[in-house]
Amino acid sequence: MKFTARQIAQYVNGTVEGDNNAAITTFSKIEEGVEGAITFLANPKYEHFIYTTKASVVLVNNDFKPSQELKVTLIRVPDAYECIAKLLQLYEQSKPKHEGVSPLAFVAPTAKVGRDVYLAPFAVVEEGAEVGDGAQLYPHATVGAHAKIGKNTILYANAVVYHDCVIGNNCILHSGCVIGADGFGFAPTPEGYDKIPQIGIVTIEDDVELGANTCVDRSTMGTTLIKRGVKLDNLVQIAHNVVVGENTVMSAQCGVAGSTKIGSWCMFGGQVGITGHAVIGDKTRSGAQAGIAGSIPKGNTTIIGSPAIDWKRFARSHAVFRNLPDLSKEVYALRQEIDELKKQLTQKQ
Repeated sequence: MKFTARQIAQYVNGTVEGDNNAAITTFSKIEEGVEGAITFLANPKYEHFIYTTKASVVLVNNDFKPSQELKVTLIRVPDAYECIAKLLQLYEQSKPKHEGVSPLAFVAPTAKVGRDVYLAPFAVVEEGAEVGDGAQLYPHATVGAHAKIGKNTILYANAVVYHDCVIGNNCILHSGCVIGADGFGFAPTPEGYDKIPQIGIVTIEDDVELGANTCVDRSTMGTTLIKRGVKLDNLVQIAHNVVVGENTVMSAQCGVAGSTKIGSWCMFGGQVGITGHAVIGDKTRSGAQAGIAGSIPKGNTTIIGSPAIDWKRFARSHAVFRNLPDLSKEVYALRQEIDELKKQLTQKQ
């Protein structure tokens, strides 16, 4: 595909500064720009690259003020990061979709497969399962018995949806996802641990994306629920009976213990751990590696640390922690002075 700067600006409601006819045929990072590429500048840390990039067009925020002369054509927009995402989506949608059922795919006689579905070699759709129109199953993707896959949902290679689980429309499950494995339920006995059967399911609503090797466990009873618009990174673990609210996002290696209820529009950095049976309010934001040891029902707060506390308190506490070696020396010296004063007072008495 080939577009001009003017055409792109019209699509993203931007304003061109420079050559309206600059031709765009590809995308690039700003530091790796090549002629014919469009890139973006959203983080001020990368500003120095805009003065040397070989890209033809750069998307910038409306308030960007260059400190040097520019040789590149700019398109000013309210949010450069959002606009590059929009353009990348357009590019992705323009790619031809895979269609057709490979003779090497397995579809059980009682399964239902919609129109324009792609089933790659060795994809599996088991008894009573349903696959919606336009869905795509890549090699070794498996849909268990009586599970349901919504319209235009993608299961990449080796993604597995266990029996009876429900996946909504326009979802993406990356390679190695496991949806509906048993929750970690065992009852201790004198002889060991008795397995507690996990007879519930997993329900994933529309427009959810799950990263590679992310696992969502089936509930003991009822359903583990991932609500609409949730985005989970690679290697995220969601335990049984958890509810994750709409449009919540989690970075890599987050873990949520059983029966926790998470609100909408929450954000969790990498390796955040959340205890079981907690209630996390809407718009809770957590820094990476935080350990959330209890409920935060109020929500709309930013926490960090382990156990997690308000980020401002954490910053003040960390400042003290960094000075603990010096403080320890001062305390030890003061203790020696006090002991010496006590001796002197005793001698005078």
